[in-house]
Amino acid sequence: MYYSKKLKKFKKIDHYFFSKKGGSSRGIYKSLNCGRGSKDDRKNIKKNLNFVSKKMGVKNKNLILMYQTHSNKVIELKRLDYKKKLNCDAIITKNKDVCLGVVTADCVPILFYDFIGEIVGCIHAGWKGAFSGIIENTFSKLRKINPKSQIIASIGPCIGAKSYEVDLRFYKKFVLKSKKNKKYFKNKKLGKKLFDLREYVADKLLTQNVLFDHVKFDTFQEKDNFFSYRRSIILGQKDYGRCISVIRLNYNKFENSAK
Repeated sequence: MYYSKKLKKFKKIDHYFFSKKGGSSRGIYKSLNCGRGSKDDRKNIKKNLNFVSKKMGVKNKNLILMYQTHSNKVIELKRLDYKKKLNCDAIITKNKDVCLGVVTADCVPILFYDFIGEIVGCIHAGWKGAFSGIIENTFSKLRKINPKSQIIASIGPCIGAKSYEVDLRFYKKFVLKSKKNKKYFKNKKLGKKLFDLREYVADKLLTQNVLFDHVKFDTFQEKDNFFSYRRSIILGQKDYGRCISVIRLNYNKFENSAK
């Protein structure tokens, strides 16, 4: 498990970026696969999610995950939404009895905390979601809830710039949107570029006036610690596991420490 130094300073929240270690899954999913969309044994996924719930101090049913579709859709979680299927790629809440989670395997997990409005949230930022505005939409929605928000965020483990090879079609898509996007690409070989997804996401946080840090690991390179969609493709595997990143408001810890 890894954590953000910035977020860890706040006593009213708990958070972790989990690695792929410590779970019950086997084979290509070994061991803490939290991807309900994977083809892993359902019983193992349930055990893994139960493990995460226990670590975060919430009931199993109160570990809330999204059905991620690489969209720019954001949902504010309210109590009546706990049992709903949440089709989105970002989720925010003021509720204290739930833990929010995002699963990734090369995409960027972002955890954040508005310490003025007491709001936590997480974002699944693959290139599609980041390109289409998932980050901007998330903080726009948060500021509608609390116009005076002050946000601290952390960009978690994701595929590194040296590992993310793309073709010219991909490159041109970004440059057509803005010539400034050239800065996120480096030449690799004829017809191929390297894309810095982490820097692309980080700059979007800067435009939103969000303070943040990095939990900087390359999920593609760190094969012993993280699942990677791209690595699974290169290895010819039929599927891949997903790591989980989680955050929650934890007033009980804060109140107990004050006694």
